[in-house]
Amino acid sequence: MQMETLLQTIRKHPRFQDAGMLLCHNGVVRGTSRDGRAVSGLRVHVDHARLEAVLAAGRRLPGIVDIQIVIAENRLLTVGEDVMLLVVAGDFRENVIAALEQTLNAVKTTVTHKTEFYR
Repeated sequence: MQMETLLQTIRKHPRFQDAGMLLCHNGVVRGTSRDGRAVSGLRVHVDHARLEAVLAAGRRLPGIVDIQIVIAENRLLTVGEDVMLLVVAGDFRENVIAALEQTLNAVKTTVTHKTEFYR
């Protein structure tokens, strides 16, 4: 997983000249769970049909040029490894920030399911 690859893909979009902002999210495996337990790693499962629907909806938001995502799925990830890379390109800051937040929240709540492993 490389952020640079997603950025290059976005820069090749036919409407990239309309973008005034690229906003990136890089989710990594935390060393502790939300409830404070020590985590040794996690595994992420992805609903690909739902992911495509979420991305399509995000790309239709006002001012959005493109959204690209990569999720490390179906393998054991250890603390500090990248879980998800997300890039949103759009016209103005307020549109891009809102689109990243909406897309990220939808992915986390409706697209992915993670299994944490504890020490």
